[in-house]
Amino acid sequence: MITGKNYIGNKLSANGSNTYKTFNPKLNLENKWIFYEATEEELNEAAKLASEAFESYRNFTAERKAGFLRVIADEIEALGDLLIETYCLESGLPEGRAKGERGRTVGQLRTFANTLEDGSWVEASIDTALPDRTPVPKPDIRKMLFPMGPVAVFGSSNFPLAYSTAGGDTASALAAGCPVIVKSHPMHAGTGELVASAIQKAAKKTDMPNGVFSNLNSSGIEVGQQLVKHPVIKAVGFTGSIRGGTALQKLANERPEPIPVFAEMGSINPVVVLPSALQEKASSWAEQYAGSIMLGAGQFCTNPGLILGLKSEALDTFISSLGKEIAKLEPSCMLHPNIYGNYERGKQTAAAQSGTSPIAKFVTEPQPYFAQQLVLTTEGKNFLENPKLHQEVFGPFSIVVQCENITELISILNHLEGQLTGTILGSVLEVGEHANVVSALRSRVGRIIFNGVPTGVEVCPSMVHGGPFPASTDSRFTAVGPYAIKRWVRPVAFQSWPQDFLPDALKDENPRQILRLVNGVYTSAAI
Repeated sequence: MITGKNYIGNKLSANGSNTYKTFNPKLNLENKWIFYEATEEELNEAAKLASEAFESYRNFTAERKAGFLRVIADEIEALGDLLIETYCLESGLPEGRAKGERGRTVGQLRTFANTLEDGSWVEASIDTALPDRTPVPKPDIRKMLFPMGPVAVFGSSNFPLAYSTAGGDTASALAAGCPVIVKSHPMHAGTGELVASAIQKAAKKTDMPNGVFSNLNSSGIEVGQQLVKHPVIKAVGFTGSIRGGTALQKLANERPEPIPVFAEMGSINPVVVLPSALQEKASSWAEQYAGSIMLGAGQFCTNPGLILGLKSEALDTFISSLGKEIAKLEPSCMLHPNIYGNYERGKQTAAAQSGTSPIAKFVTEPQPYFAQQLVLTTEGKNFLENPKLHQEVFGPFSIVVQCENITELISILNHLEGQLTGTILGSVLEVGEHANVVSALRSRVGRIIFNGVPTGVEVCPSMVHGGPFPASTDSRFTAVGPYAIKRWVRPVAFQSWPQDFLPDALKDENPRQILRLVNGVYTSAAI
């Protein structure tokens, strides 16, 4: 059952008088549930409880925290059809997408549980003493990672489950030993409350401290601003727009004690199409990229918003094929009227730029909030000279840029902002001949793809979901995969400490048998 209240630690609260509702974009009407805006008093209580919970939670064994994460996953699955129905009512997304995202969400939680039990993520490093070294003896120094403290997580608009209440930010922060306060996304507050109820049930079943998790409702920006500025909060996780992420980063930097903001933001995900790709399978690539541009109404952060090719008859054929393929596809519903409105404005701004022309658009009038796709084309010189064409248009939109030569193509890559992904289509031989293209693209992205589409982010240890600014606020980290845990920790070194008072990960006998770096050699053996 959805109450519309805030989860403050282990209780529901609705002290405020301001309320709002979520919206069903497919039916073009408000959902029935009423949500109570979190008050400053409720936020302060959640922060106080999180701070108190951190004192014990950070010292829990890996097995105990792993058990908590696995029970969260079980409780989310136990929500059954109610969660799927609520997700669809608040997002306009289909049931298959909802079930797939639920599977990814619980899979992430179980992945972090496995990461905890493996233990090597703490990066234990030991340099034993050399008391006889001259002229200065070497002390015993041991280092590992420790949780930073309570984390604020902002739910994402385009992933109501996998990047929201119990998504990757929350799962990785809890795994690290950090209590979490979620600022629920107003577009899917009902979905968020159901997931929050699952986390609370799991917390009670596994005897977690009160305050290890809280969920705050808010339709505006005030609660999020207060949360980032609260002295208890030690880090922030965010998935959303460049405007939102940079605003939070600015707030965090202006605090008396600045804190890190790990924001995954905008990206147009450039695709380089080399001539061999068009000679061998132009029609196939056109079909695949039409589907990638349209996937989820273009509401993926890895949507291919820029395609770069060299002027030729083959590129002309590819452009024509892409236009025909994308025109065949039916528009689909966007997540919310606000997102639809932003898409329409962004699309119109891009189309109004001189030197651009449409190669495909859907001409039949769609239902309200169903996004009409648009693909433009322009010449490389025009793209280079017009920064407005470099902006992300969040939806089923892309620009094909016709470059005069490889030099111009590389120049475009070098002038792009940071991106989540970059893709190269072509033969192995041709890629080998253009190492400068690969180098230019790699310098701009967090993930570089060969002969594929950028949409689809596998959850695995080798995945990097991040990139140079403004793709993310810190390109050294990933928001997806087990190494996302590294965002919420900091290294602490112990010098000349007695064995009895060292963490297990740093003791000579290595009771957890984890992989450690001992005197420059990786080993799981005892010292």
